[in-house]
Amino acid sequence: MVGIMKLSDALSLALDQGVDLVEVSPQAKPPVVKLLNYDKFRYQQEKAAQEARKKVKRVTLKEVKLSIRISQHDLDFKAKKADEFLSEGNKVKVDVQMRGREQAHPQLAYELMKKFQALLTVGNILEAGPARMGGTVSIILAPK
Repeated sequence: MVGIMKLSDALSLALDQGVDLVEVSPQAKPPVVKLLNYDKFRYQQEKAAQEARKKVKRVTLKEVKLSIRISQHDLDFKAKKADEFLSEGNKVKVDVQMRGREQAHPQLAYELMKKFQALLTVGNILEAGPARMGGTVSIILAPK
């Protein structure tokens, strides 16, 4: 800590020590500056940013497609697969596709969605849906 001084004095002090004068907080009254090696400072900032990018968890959206006429075994299998996706930390989009005359009975798709959610063992949150788009009813589940 050198204290408050004029810009010219600070520049001459930095020149004497062979370092750079780096402005840290320009909005402060008076502005805050540091005496340091700017190349080393920039290198440390880049390393810190790189570490932060490494630690970011990427969440992907996995998709499970169902049909109104799906058998119980197939439904159990797809629920098990959705559990795996959720336990890995991914979101799961569940689509029930209705074909032809099935589209006249969307309540069957909603019932199938409820049944599918009841089969899931991993904790999940209903993030979106149920939403109907054409012949498809969709929900998006996220892990707790």
